[in-house]
Amino acid sequence: MVVRSTAAPPTPWSRNLAEPDIHETAFVHKFSNLIGDVRIGANVIVAPGTTIRADEGTPFYLGENTNIQDGVVIHGLEQGRVVGDDQDKYSVWIGKNACITHMALIHGPAYVGDNSFIGFRSTVFNARVGAGCIVMMHALIQDVEIPPGKYIPSGAIITTQQQADRLPDVQDRDKEFAHHVVGINQALRAGYLCAEDIKCIAPIRDEIAKSYTGNGITVLELERSNDVASNSLGAQTIEQLRYLLQQGYKIGTEHVDQRRFRTGSWTSCQPIEPKSLGEAIASLESCLRDHSGEYVRLFGIDKGRRRVLETIIQRPDGEAKPATTFKAPASSSNGSYSSNNGHSSNGSGGGKINNETVDQIRQLLAGGYKIGTEHVDERRFRTGSWSSCKPIEATSANAVISAVEECIDNHQGEYVRLIGIDTKAKRRVLESIIQRPNGQVASSSSASSGSQKSSFSSSSGSSAKATATSTRLNSEVVDQLKQLLAGGYKISVEHVDQRRFRTGSWTSTGQIQASSEREAIASVEAQLAEYEGEYVRLIGIDPKAKRRVLETIIQRP
Repeated sequence: MVVRSTAAPPTPWSRNLAEPDIHETAFVHKFSNLIGDVRIGANVIVAPGTTIRADEGTPFYLGENTNIQDGVVIHGLEQGRVVGDDQDKYSVWIGKNACITHMALIHGPAYVGDNSFIGFRSTVFNARVGAGCIVMMHALIQDVEIPPGKYIPSGAIITTQQQADRLPDVQDRDKEFAHHVVGINQALRAGYLCAEDIKCIAPIRDEIAKSYTGNGITVLELERSNDVASNSLGAQTIEQLRYLLQQGYKIGTEHVDQRRFRTGSWTSCQPIEPKSLGEAIASLESCLRDHSGEYVRLFGIDKGRRRVLETIIQRPDGEAKPATTFKAPASSSNGSYSSNNGHSSNGSGGGKINNETVDQIRQLLAGGYKIGTEHVDERRFRTGSWSSCKPIEATSANAVISAVEECIDNHQGEYVRLIGIDTKAKRRVLESIIQRPNGQVASSSSASSGSQKSSFSSSSGSSAKATATSTRLNSEVVDQLKQLLAGGYKISVEHVDQRRFRTGSWTSTGQIQASSEREAIASVEAQLAEYEGEYVRLIGIDPKAKRRVLETIIQRP
């Protein structure tokens, strides 16, 4: 444990150059500062950002199991001492099991008794606080002696002994609260010490690597299950099951006959609550057998009780046919993934929009969003002067797809974009360009990258041709950057390696300061080059609402 501690400086009143004495079981964060004769007892935790400075008043004592939280300052005047519980004299004495909480100031001469609690930003100066006292937030205790077991309310100013003597007694619930805080900080102390000990932390990391949250199924079990055979499920369906289990989703299945299929009147099969991939496969096969000659579909259910990855796996001929080649989604902004019910990329319309756009439409409808379309010619595209196409009032996927294709037909040679609208919040949740002036239907996002959370399309494909302004960013990402800058949004970039990607532990590179589109593009490309081999995502931030309007992965390992 590296601790930033130094000896007391030589002064006119002391030349002993005393250094802190820290018990081996204590944890003192490296971003705290200890100076001089500071005696720290067993199992003490000193959080980051604290300053304990015994360079004027000295010495200080911190009793066992005490916690000194972030931002606390402990200092003392050169004159004046208190008598500690060991009958020696101290500038500051803090007893056992005490809580000195965030931003509090203890300025000697000061005494804080055992089991006492000093609340946020409270000050104790030239005073004694008896054992078992509870001092709440923003209180001032000065020039008095607080009897043991007293309660000082938030904002109180206690500067006369008469005020101190009239204080109410601490209640049992207050004692329980203080005791709870001590226990929490003891757990933190043990955790911090473990994190610094490779023998302690290594088994925990191994355990995390071998298991994942949600359903008790380990990765080891899933790896063993690679050789699990299935008589009726295709390899893609098994892969989809494996992915859902790994992500902690519950598994659901439904069936419907040919007549009711047209009305969407699906009925649930028996609930699936597997402890292994093999059990999940067996349950799914049972549903297929029980409903031979019907449609059967598989889906996952997240913690918000929303469906993810809804896929038809059997059709009335009884044969299990995955609708698409399943690929595990690389990321998702909000845990919601695309539903694909077996329609091909051009099976739901005239083929004027691609499969990714069809998926976006279905995701928006499933989320209860309204859908719109806008168009603009090349000249007005630079100024962002988009015009709305005919309003889309339809709620069925096929009807909406037809309306979108009609807009494309009517505006050949122009940009066309798909709009998702949250009617309750009266804001856009998606803006995705689906056609460009050369008539090409743009691939706005990867179908496997999940539903959009932002106000712009999520584009991570590297196959799109780059524009003249960029040799690394594809045209969709360049368009997004332009939209963000034109809308007055702030831009930043985040990155994460493959191991941390699973836990969503992204690291920000800070806000991009750019005065032009070219500078913004150059800055983003520089980040791609710096974090080559990692995931990189572009972030758009609304500075007024202080919220993100875009999260899109623009580079993968």
